[in-house]
Amino acid sequence: MSCPLFLARLLIRTRLANWLPSVRRLVDGGGSFLRYYSDRMVTSPVLELKSAARLLERHACDAVNLAMGEPHFDLLPSGSTKLPADQRGWPSPNGLPELRTAVAEKLHSENGLTVHPHDEVLITHGATGAFYTALDTFVDPGDKVVLFDPTSPLFALAAKHRRARVRWINTWMEDGRTRFRMAHVARALRGAKMLILNTPANPTGGVLTLDDLEQIAWWANRHDVLIYSDEVFERYQYEGEHISIAFLPQAGQRTLTVGSLSKGHALTAARVGWLAGCRHLVRPCAVTAALQSPFVPTLCQQIGLTALQQESKYFEPIRAGFEYRRRYAFERLQAMGLNPSWPGGGFFLWMPVWDRDMSGEVFADRLLREKKLLVTPGDLFGPSGKGYVRLSFATEDGRLREGLRRLAEFVDPQNAASTPANQAA
Repeated sequence: MSCPLFLARLLIRTRLANWLPSVRRLVDGGGSFLRYYSDRMVTSPVLELKSAARLLERHACDAVNLAMGEPHFDLLPSGSTKLPADQRGWPSPNGLPELRTAVAEKLHSENGLTVHPHDEVLITHGATGAFYTALDTFVDPGDKVVLFDPTSPLFALAAKHRRARVRWINTWMEDGRTRFRMAHVARALRGAKMLILNTPANPTGGVLTLDDLEQIAWWANRHDVLIYSDEVFERYQYEGEHISIAFLPQAGQRTLTVGSLSKGHALTAARVGWLAGCRHLVRPCAVTAALQSPFVPTLCQQIGLTALQQESKYFEPIRAGFEYRRRYAFERLQAMGLNPSWPGGGFFLWMPVWDRDMSGEVFADRLLREKKLLVTPGDLFGPSGKGYVRLSFATEDGRLREGLRRLAEFVDPQNAASTPANQAA
């Protein structure tokens, strides 16, 4: 909005902005969503960005383009790139149309979500880029962001970096399920701007059931809170069926659903993710992304398109291998006298070490120093993580067996020799 911030905020708060013709044209009927916009979003040069996007997406097969600063020459050896010559310029700011279509089709067939690829899907620099974009679009300094404890360090660190106030909801694990008290959710959501969900969860592997999601959606709707649903581990859910909270009627219009290729397709280096939802939420995110980190590389997007077009049957043996390693590692840890939580999804085991009179950081440091074995201290994952460590079984079998052997020696040197070190994982 081309006016001072204090005036723009006044117009939004009094809902007068909804009646201004220029604003109505700009948000295309999404005036009621303006109250979610951050100050950064409110003052963004939206018209200029739209104009630039139109120029970048303009094309005609018989046009001579003297407008764009795109040199065209090829110094690469033959066969070193899969990009044809006509696709080596700037990609579409929101992502390749065919990749957005593939994401929309994936969300429809696997998650039951209906989104339009044109303006309800945004291709991002991985799930991390999606989260930064969502925060910078909707969260201002002082806004309250609600997180489940424990959770990925990314969420809390990024929120605090933007001077948001983090509210934690205590959780515990029960038969692979993330458990919490709904009264705590209701209290935490009061006056909050955004709720962050991650299921299956990092670091616990906990999953949220349909009953949990329905209650969360109800309270988010009552307190008018946006939902950011990180579903990057969805292909690794072993307990029950994965359900996207955006599938629920009360949550559909207030949820941003996020995925990436990093976990489900083992393409971390590609740095391709997506953010999908109601167009009145995704469009402002596209503006933020265009200002901060535009243009996910075309080659990476084409790799992503190829990955999404693969039939799911090819992933099933991989998933079965992960599920077997989950059971193997869990039972080995139990045999060591450790007490990991049973994960319903993901590829981590979350285990307490406080009963050994060590913090997670001390345990991890000693394990690395004495046995050259890396685990992640739980201190990173939230207030409750200080007495825990996270162990990943997303590695090849031999390394997993050797790592567990070293861990057994560290935990109980006298009995380590009797553990089944050579048992096939």
